[in-house]
Amino acid sequence: MITGLFDASLPHVSRTRSPGVMIENAENCHLIQVTVAAIFGITPDALRAPTRSRAPVAFARQVAMYVAHVSFGYSLTEVGRLFGRDRTTAGHACRMVEDRRDDPAFDHMLAAIEAAACACRDAAAGRWETMN
Repeated sequence: MITGLFDASLPHVSRTRSPGVMIENAENCHLIQVTVAAIFGITPDALRAPTRSRAPVAFARQVAMYVAHVSFGYSLTEVGRLFGRDRTTAGHACRMVEDRRDDPAFDHMLAAIEAAACACRDAAAGRWETMN
């Protein structure tokens, strides 16, 4: 179950965009973080930690950044902001994950994470549209 989806604990967002886009991006980022955290057996808070953390947590964060960039189409700058990092860190994360896609087991897991995160995003968007 996704809890705290609309809490004030949402990741950092760009202040240069409209409030609606900022909230949507932060909510989508939170969906990605919850999905990746569940798969890797860690907490979403660990992904948002300002420190580099242990290798498994850092790699899970890289996967989450990759999904935000590739599956959700956020720029590297936006991904960096959403995760409290800079664009170069987001770019490095995407390269590290892309390099591991040659492993069929990892590629399968990553495809499942992307599908789950996108399904959650689409379900949430549909729910809010029917409420308005």
